[in-house]
Amino acid sequence: MGMGKPVLLVGVALLALVATGCGSNTGGGTSAKDAAAPPQAAPQQQENAPAAVQPVQQQERQLVRTATVDLRSDDVLKAIAQVKDRAQAVGGFAGQENSTRTAGSVTVRVPSAELDRVVRDLVGVGEITRSEVRSEDVTDQLVDVEARIATQRASVERLRVLFERAATTAEIAQVESELTKRQSELESMQRRSESLKGKVALATLTVQVATKPVAPPEQREAGFLSALAGGWNALLAVLGGLLIGLGAALPFLVALGVPAAVVVYLLRRRKRVTRTTEAA
Repeated sequence: MGMGKPVLLVGVALLALVATGCGSNTGGGTSAKDAAAPPQAAPQQQENAPAAVQPVQQQERQLVRTATVDLRSDDVLKAIAQVKDRAQAVGGFAGQENSTRTAGSVTVRVPSAELDRVVRDLVGVGEITRSEVRSEDVTDQLVDVEARIATQRASVERLRVLFERAATTAEIAQVESELTKRQSELESMQRRSESLKGKVALATLTVQVATKPVAPPEQREAGFLSALAGGWNALLAVLGGLLIGLGAALPFLVALGVPAAVVVYLLRRRKRVTRTTEAA
């Protein structure tokens, strides 16, 4: 067999693999994979692909939980130390910290199942002035990433088989380049999956501590007087801006205006002299 025919066969196989990658990105990973694989391997791949995604689908909803709590305490440093102790007691750990004697903040990671209990326990650390807990459902993202990983892993394995069977330098270079690309994409998907799973497993809690609670903004009642006051303030702001602009331009007006006035005066005087001469 000549050199051109094997290279052509490898090219056809690579085109089929590219179609497989495109199918996985549009949600049709199973059918595209079966089309690229030999007929004998299709049933086995159809059985393996759902098995890789099934554990994620059987789990409960995957939630990324975050919380923010504001505390008032006479001893900021002691309060932050107690927050870190409570996080470590439930298997968590402290992250970023920034504190002084009058104010500070600390971010801790705790198991998601323990987040509510840790937030409640902060009552013993100081006076809670604000508490906010948020949850983001990432179940669909995890299922999608796991499905892409399963399809991409199968594609990498097929390219490895082609690489082992390559006989010429051209075939080796072509398959190796595509294999490196697919392996890089697979590793990127795996990092994405691990990042999501880590955020689901450990919730993020940010605690801000101060000796004096932050006063909430004053609520103003809407009415004629408040609207009039707002309009007057806006007018003063506009006039102030105009005065500032005039003050900035005044030196330029003086520097340019005086020579211009002298030139105009001389031209008018010359014109009058000319008219007098003509009249005489």
